[in-house]
Amino acid sequence: MSAPKRSGDDGRVRRFARENSLGLVFGVLFVLALVGQAFAGHADFNQQQVTDGLPPISFGRYLTSADFAVDVAENWQSEYLQFFLFIVLTVWLLQRGSPESKSLDEAGIESDKDQMVGPYAPDDAPAWAKVAGWRRWLLSNSLGLVMGGIFVLSWLAQSVAGVAAFNERQLSQLQDPVSWSTYLTEPDFWNRTLQNWQSELLAVFSMAVLAIYLRQRGSPESKPVGAAHTSTGVEG
Repeated sequence: MSAPKRSGDDGRVRRFARENSLGLVFGVLFVLALVGQAFAGHADFNQQQVTDGLPPISFGRYLTSADFAVDVAENWQSEYLQFFLFIVLTVWLLQRGSPESKSLDEAGIESDKDQMVGPYAPDDAPAWAKVAGWRRWLLSNSLGLVMGGIFVLSWLAQSVAGVAAFNERQLSQLQDPVSWSTYLTEPDFWNRTLQNWQSELLAVFSMAVLAIYLRQRGSPESKPVGAAHTSTGVEG
């Protein structure tokens, strides 16, 4: 009696893994990269401590330090800025020939029929897609709002952790610490911010433009191999 049950459970696990493989793989890669950053950052931090004539710190203490927090937060905020801008700007902005763009005649928020809301919502549509008012508006803009909110919170976390790390360096060099508002005008804050923004914006630009002429067979981020370079909004 137990063998068929285990077989069924195994089948469900395999099906779940297959149907969620993209999210699972990226989730695992994220954790591995974060762990690798923690170990590498700890080693780098202690090397700097020794160079400055200061004692090294433990791995646990480093994980709760402002230096580790600001390094993580500054990357998170730039990533979510990238996705927020891409999600919102592609509502209106177009790129001829790119699969990352909508078709050239579809700029804007589109009709209720195209978006399958209100009377055009299918039976399995989210409940809020079937109603009018603020609930439909909130669902219609929820992805951009959440991405934008995470960006703002990550940027705030970067500034808070950044001023703490900055002041630790100030004190170690026998200099006066600065307030949070003053830190927002410091080159350290804007250097950390802009060096991440420029790389993320370059990545989006490259993806949108290179996908006009280059292909990756089977990828939804690419046009079909045989599609014309001028084909817009077509995914492989």
